[in-house]
Amino acid sequence: MPIRVIGMIGVAPPAGTALHVIGGGVAPSFLAEFAQTHERAGFDLALVGYYSSSAEGFAVAAYAAAQTSKLGFLVAHRPGLVAPSLAARTIASFDALWGGRLAVHIIAGNSDEDMQRDGDFIPKDQRYERAAEYLDVMRRTWMSCEPFDYDGCFYHLRSVFADVRPLQKPYPELLFGGSSPGAQIMGARHCDTFAMFGEPLAETAQRIAAFRELVAANGRQAPNFNVSFRPIVGRTEGEAWDRANRILADLKMGAAFTLRGQDESGRRLVEIAQRGDVHDERLWMPIAAASGGKGNTSCLVGTAEQVAEAILKYYRLGVHSFLMRGFEPLEDARLYGEELIPRLRAGALAIDREMALAA
Repeated sequence: MPIRVIGMIGVAPPAGTALHVIGGGVAPSFLAEFAQTHERAGFDLALVGYYSSSAEGFAVAAYAAAQTSKLGFLVAHRPGLVAPSLAARTIASFDALWGGRLAVHIIAGNSDEDMQRDGDFIPKDQRYERAAEYLDVMRRTWMSCEPFDYDGCFYHLRSVFADVRPLQKPYPELLFGGSSPGAQIMGARHCDTFAMFGEPLAETAQRIAAFRELVAANGRQAPNFNVSFRPIVGRTEGEAWDRANRILADLKMGAAFTLRGQDESGRRLVEIAQRGDVHDERLWMPIAAASGGKGNTSCLVGTAEQVAEAILKYYRLGVHSFLMRGFEPLEDARLYGEELIPRLRAGALAIDREMALAA
C-alpha cells in the first residue's frame, strides 16, 4: 500500500522555534507559500488545525487549494458547532469544487476551556456521544438517495437531503484521534482512520490490534492508521541531537508550554516520557514531557536515513499514513521534501515488494 505523508500549514509566520502553527492573524502570502512548499516537497495532504481562536479551517483550505494544484487538505472539524446536515453540505461542496482534495479530521475538543469559548459547555464524554450522532447524520446525508428523518438524543431533523454530493465516493476520508473509551467507540463506528501520536513500537502495535478488534466488533471493514511525529533531522546524527536539544531550550525559553487541558492521549505520552527520554533508538520524548503531551510532540531524531528507517518500522506494523511537521515549520517542510519523503516512498515500495514475495 503506498505510504501517505501529511504536513501541516498555518496562516501566519511563527516567530522562531514553533510548537504550534495554528494561531495568529491571517497572512495570505505566507499561507500560499506554506501550501506551495508542501506541494513541491511531495506531501499528499496538509493539516489545517482548529482552535476556538483560529482562522476558519475550510476557508483556509479553500484559499490554499487555490494556490496549489494537487495538494490535499486534512481539515480539523469539531462536531456540534453547526448542524450536521450543514456540515455535510459544506464538506461535499469543498470536495466537489476542489477535485476531491479533502479529508476531515474529527475532534471533540481537547479542553473544556477551549470548547466554551465557542459556547459549547457539554462535557467531553457527551461530546463524543454527540459526535457519533453527528457523523451518523453526515454519512447518511452523503449517501442517502431519499430524504430521511433523524431522531437521536442530540439531533432531531426532518426530510434531510442534499443536492450536492462529495466527489470522493462514498465520501471524503474521516480521521479521528483520541484514547478515551468514548473516542474509540465513536471512531470505530463512524471513522475510517485512527490518528495516533507517536508512541514506541510495542505500544503502537497494541493500539492497532485493540482498535482493529473494536472496528470488527462493529461490523466494519479494517481501519487505516496514521501516526504523527516531529522529525528533527541533521546532516549527521550528532548534528540532529544538538538541534533537538537546542529546540527544547528555545521552546522553554519562549514559554511555549502550558499543561492545561491535558487529554488521555497527552497523558499517555507523558507516562512514556517518564520511562525514559529515548525509546526504540530514535523516539525522543522530552518535548512531549515538557508540553504535557500536547501538540504532536513525539520526536524522531537522526539523519534523514535514520529517521526514515524508524518511520518505516511503523509502516511494517500496518501504519500507512504519517503526519510530519517540524519546529521550524517552513524550513522543515522543505527539508523533509529533499531528504526524508523520497526515502520513505522508496522504502515503503521495497517493503511492499518484500511482503508480496513472502506471500
